[in-house]
Amino acid sequence: MDGSNALGEFLRARRALVRPEDVGLPGGGLRRVPGLRREEVAMLAGISSDYYLRLEQGRDRNPSVQVLQALARVLGLDPDATAHLVSLAQDRPAGVRDPRTRAPHRSEQVPATILQLIDGWTRNPAYVQNRYRDCLAANTLCTALSPNYRPGVNLLRAVFLDPAERALRRDWDDLTREGVATLRAYAGGDADDPRLRDLVGDLSLRSERFRTLWARHEVRPLRGRVSRLTHPLVGDLELHSDKLVMDGTDGLALVVFHAEPGSRDAELIDILGSLTATGSGREAPRERMEE
Repeated sequence: MDGSNALGEFLRARRALVRPEDVGLPGGGLRRVPGLRREEVAMLAGISSDYYLRLEQGRDRNPSVQVLQALARVLGLDPDATAHLVSLAQDRPAGVRDPRTRAPHRSEQVPATILQLIDGWTRNPAYVQNRYRDCLAANTLCTALSPNYRPGVNLLRAVFLDPAERALRRDWDDLTREGVATLRAYAGGDADDPRLRDLVGDLSLRSERFRTLWARHEVRPLRGRVSRLTHPLVGDLELHSDKLVMDGTDGLALVVFHAEPGSRDAELIDILGSLTATGSGREAPRERMEE
């Protein structure tokens, strides 16, 4: 990810995902690339082909909001992806970093009150993650849910590269797609973050699935989901997971799993807790995972 032409990369990737018949054009015939041609996007958006070419090539980086909204409509972007497109076109003076990125080697400290809070939860697996999906803290029940929920593990690497993690996740396809889209939303058009660059480079080399998803340029803000698991001790589980960004921290998020009250899933969580009710409740947190 060099990020030198993030707007153009996004436009190219997203037009490749749109079939001609999706926008009322005849399909079939010989096409050198998947999806729409540049001139088709330009025609449907009501702009000249030359202007659209300049946008993709990075020779014009300041289109109007009206042009961006027209392109978003043609490309079938949802509100999150549209907002991402607009952000990529916002001019940022040279040397000014994207506010979503952080200074290299800055420590990430999980507040003591959060550690006390999750340690006291006996029916809710919970962990804390940073922007890069490094696990910084987890309670005992969460580590029982998956051994990768422990300080020092990058959860994105675990999901893509650990066969045991894939076996645990009945919804692995959805989870990996959402995970990459969330990381892409964080990355934006900034290529100056060395930790992000290393993470994307490593996963691109080691996982074909990651490469494919990263190339799609899909974006998704951090939000909750339903996790569908097949746990080796208690069997199939469906747990809600809520992700709460913590004020006063450098983008840390508290992730809490919970089952529907009175459900079979809630009973299984209680069983899992009783099977693993040993130890102090949490591994010692690390301030920063070295990669």
